[in-house]
Amino acid sequence: MNIKELGHVVLYVTDVELVGSFYRDVLGFRVVAAQKGMMAFSGGRTHHELLLVEVGGEKQKRGVKPGLYHIGFKIGTTKEDLKDAITVLERKGKPIGGFADHYVTQSVYTMDPDGNEVELYVDVSDEWKIDPSVIMRPTRKLNF
Repeated sequence: MNIKELGHVVLYVTDVELVGSFYRDVLGFRVVAAQKGMMAFSGGRTHHELLLVEVGGEKQKRGVKPGLYHIGFKIGTTKEDLKDAITVLERKGKPIGGFADHYVTQSVYTMDPDGNEVELYVDVSDEWKIDPSVIMRPTRKLNF
């Protein structure tokens, strides 16, 4: 496995509009997609470099607090690249927390030794270049 790039950071935030305005209006990040409780930003290099997910209500009652949700590292562009990463994680005895098909990416999740969630993903579609809203589609189960 080889990390190609830091792909994105996902933050849990208390108020997506308030925090989103900081990244948009103060730092100049471009909003590429938004829906209730979520806002995605990109500088144009990839589908999203920052995703904000609002936590409150039921999420906070379940113990989800503002802060880092996960970081995503691009590891390739094929399902074989993803399978190789899974093999490495298993061989090294690292936990696999799940798999996801995000339409434009496919991912495996693990944790670093301090408990930070790490997403290892492959880009599988350029559809986001035509329609950035595809990154907000509901996650599908990843089948191998």
